[in-house]
Amino acid sequence: MSNWLVGELGGEVFEWLTNEENDAVALLKRGHDSVRALFDQFEKAERKAEKQKIVKQAIEELRIHATLEEELFYPAIRQQLKNGVMNEADEEHHVAKLLIAELDAIGDDNDHFDAKFTVLAESVRHHIKEEENQMFPQARDLPIDFKALGQEMERRKEELKAKGLAPTPEDAMIRKTHGRADSPTRAARRKKSPASLAKNRYALKHRG
Repeated sequence: MSNWLVGELGGEVFEWLTNEENDAVALLKRGHDSVRALFDQFEKAERKAEKQKIVKQAIEELRIHATLEEELFYPAIRQQLKNGVMNEADEEHHVAKLLIAELDAIGDDNDHFDAKFTVLAESVRHHIKEEENQMFPQARDLPIDFKALGQEMERRKEELKAKGLAPTPEDAMIRKTHGRADSPTRAARRKKSPASLAKNRYALKHRG
């Protein structure tokens, strides 16, 4: 059965026909659809336990997806695409992995946890749009065996699921600070603390 991957570039709709379900681009597109669905579920969820479950699943899928792209897909197409497209994708991965590391560091009892995950979702949605609207259309004509690449990616995906993922450099960066580098969150929490509120009231009372 054929899979049609549809995107839009400059108002022109492109179509990518692949005859294999394990085609590399089809595999990545399914990953995109999966995490977008989880983001939508999170936005509708009301119970904390339900949100925790969704976040855990989304983070696991994002980590695996990013690893597949960075280890296999990006190297296969990088040299033949414009540097700007690939460089931007690299930086978007970096930002997403920093947010994921911060989510791990602060824990779900932090009052910024939901907001941080929402920002992660917005960033990843933008990244997905750029890949499907720019990167994939540019890659479609490259002399690459996307079926073979997809099979290799599928094998690597199963391996990652079985063995787990190694910490990223972003994990190490955040772990060194124990989350203290997240200055906006810490500043907001300090303002809400009883000691800070008392200090602010005192300063206002004695101002001038």
